[in-house]
Amino acid sequence: MQPLDALAKVCGDVRTGEPEEGVLGVQPALVAAPASAAEAAEVMRVAAEHGLSVVPRGAETRLDWGTPPERCDLLVDTHRLNRLVEHASGDLVATAEAGLPLETLAERLAEKGQRLSLDVPLPGSTVGGTIATAASGPLRTLYGTPRSLVIGLTVVRADGKIARSGGKVVKNVAGYDLGRLFSGSYGTLGLIVEATFRLHPVPAATAWVTRPVGGPEEAHEAVQTVLHSPVAPSALEYIGPRTVAALLEGVPDGVAARAGQLVKLLGDEAEISENAPDGWGAYPDGTTLIDVAAPPPSLRELIGVVDGIQHDVAMTWSGSGHGQIGLPSGLTTEEVAAALGALRDVLGRHKGGAVVRYAPEAVRSEIDLWGPVPALALMRRVKDQFDPDHRLSPGRFVGGI
Repeated sequence: MQPLDALAKVCGDVRTGEPEEGVLGVQPALVAAPASAAEAAEVMRVAAEHGLSVVPRGAETRLDWGTPPERCDLLVDTHRLNRLVEHASGDLVATAEAGLPLETLAERLAEKGQRLSLDVPLPGSTVGGTIATAASGPLRTLYGTPRSLVIGLTVVRADGKIARSGGKVVKNVAGYDLGRLFSGSYGTLGLIVEATFRLHPVPAATAWVTRPVGGPEEAHEAVQTVLHSPVAPSALEYIGPRTVAALLEGVPDGVAARAGQLVKLLGDEAEISENAPDGWGAYPDGTTLIDVAAPPPSLRELIGVVDGIQHDVAMTWSGSGHGQIGLPSGLTTEEVAAALGALRDVLGRHKGGAVVRYAPEAVRSEIDLWGPVPALALMRRVKDQFDPDHRLSPGRFVGGI
C-alpha cells in the first residue's frame, strides 16, 4: 500500500504537499493533519512503517528557524489539535493541545483571571511550536522560558507510541522530564501533541518604568541598578537604541510605590507609563535574526559590538540574559559572518553564545548558524535513543541532528 493510502486510512485530513508549503525550500511529499493524539500516533506509526521522514508544522511563525530538513516526506500539521483540554483554575494549571494559538489560550485563561506567563513576539504562535523552539519574551526575566512553565508533556515517539511525562499539578515531578528535553528540540525527538502548564494570576496592575541611556556604560549601570534593587520587576529589557525599561506587576498601591522607588533610583530622566514602550516584546527588525545568550555582565560589551557594526542594527535584550539582534538586508555574507564572529568572541568570554535563528538562504548556507555546542555529543546520543532512524526533522537542528 502506498504511503498516501495508508495515511488516509488512519487520518481524516491527508493530501499531497504543495510547493508553497516547503520548509526552508524543501517541499513535503505529503501533508497530514491529525485531529487527536490517537490519530497523530497512527500517523506516526504509518510513517515509521514506510520509513517516512516527518517534520511538524504549527502556524509557521518559526518554521524558518534552524536549517532546512534533509528531506520532508511527511509534514504533520497540528492546526486541528487546537483544544484547551482542561483548565484547573484552582490548581493554576492548564492542559492544551499543540496546535492551539497562544492568543486563544490567553483569552480562555483570562476568563478565570489567569495567564500563561509567556510573551507572544510573533502573533499566531502555537503551543507546540513555542515549546519546540523554546521561544519566549521579556517575561522570562521572572517566569522563565517554556521549559520552566511546562509541567507535563504528551508526545508521539518516532515509532508511533504515545509517551507522557510530568502531571497535572505543579508539585508533580515524577518521571522523565520530557518538557525540558523537548523544549528547543525543533521537532527532532518526537511530535508534541499536548502540554500542561503552570499558570499565574493576571496582575491587578502593571506599570513600565523607562529611562533613556546614552551608551553602553549608561545602559549597563541602569540595568545593574534595576537588577540589584528591591522592586522585583517581572521583566527588564534593553531596547536598542538606548532605552532601558522595566515592567512592574502586582496590586495597584504596591506597583505605584515600587515604580516611584525605581524612578528615584534611575534618576530624573526615568518615566512611568501604563503602556509598554515601543519595541517591547517584539523581535527586532532585520533579515537576519541572531539570538544571543548574554549574561548581564556582558551587556556593556555586547552593545559596543552592535554599535560597531556600522549599520542599522536593531537589538533587544532581557534581564534574564537573553536577547535578539536583527541585521538589516543588504549585508554581504562576509559582513554577517564578521558580525557573528565578533558577537561570539565577546559572549564566549562570559559563557554566552549567539545562534542565528533565520537568515537569507545565500547567507544561511555559508555561516555556522549554531556556534560551539559543548553538549553536542550528548545531544547526538539522545537523538539516537528517541529517533534511531533519524527520520524526525532530519538535519533541522545543531550538528545536523
